Formats: sequence, structure tokens, C-alpha cells
Amino acid sequence: MNRVAVIHGPNLNLLGRREPEVYGTKSLENINKEIEKRANNLKIEVDIFQSNHEGEIIDFIHDNYKALSGIIINPGGLTHYSIALRDALAAVRLPVVEVHISNIHKREDFRHRSVIASVAVGQITGLGTEGYLYALEAIVNIIKKGSY
Repeated sequence: MNRVAVIHGPNLNLLGRREPEVYGTKSLENINKEIEKRANNLKIEVDIFQSNHEGEIIDFIHDNYKALSGIIINPGGLTHYSIALRDALAAVRLPVVEVHISNIHKREDFRHRSVIASVAVGQITGLGTEGYLYALEAIVNIIKKGSY
């Protein structure tokens, strides 16, 4: 069975409370339950991880990539400047799907650029928390194809 990591970056632990007009009212716990349910339906295993610390996210990737078939990541604020996270994702040579709950291209100018996008096979942005579920379906198809 394929195993996929779903990584939530900084401040996503506050979903449901943090700027609900931008991110909605679902808690991270509820989002994770939806992810687990969809993963079960797709017959894949998910390892869900959240951290507010760049180094912890990089360590998680380094420590787990050998057991993974792909990575779904919402890097949060790290999206725009974390070359270290980008390089960690590139180094493990797995398919990566980048997810953003809000449409980063319709927000402040500094949010328009993703340093992660260049190492991702795709980006899902602005579709709310459903974006995680679409990312699961996409990564399953990418893994089945075997090329990315």
C-alpha cells in the first residue's frame, strides 16, 4: 500500500480560529479526519504532520521519505521564502503536491510567489480545505503513472 505524507506548516494548527474569513471554520483536527477518510477510500496510508518550525518539517521529510510514495504539503508562510524546505523536498525526489486553502495569487503581493512550486508536480490553491482531498486524488494518480 502506498504511503503519503500530508504536511501542514506554520499556524495551520490554528485553523478554525485563524482568519476564518480567509481559511474557513474547519479545525485542523476535522480536516485531518477528512483526509484520513479519503485516504482510506483511495486505499492509501497517510502520515499527517504539523509543525510551526521549519527545521522540524525538514527533519520529518528527511526521517520519513524512504517509506513514502509522495508528499502533500501546505507550507503556510514558508511557501514564500523557505529555500531550505524547497531543497529538502527536491532532495528526496518524491512527487509533491502543494496545497493552499486560500488563493495565494489573489492575496497580498508577497504571497504570490512560491519557492516550493518549482519542485512540486502541481499546486492546488484557493479551493478551501477540499484542496487537500483533491491533492490526495492527484497524488494517487501521479504515483500510479510512475512518472513526475
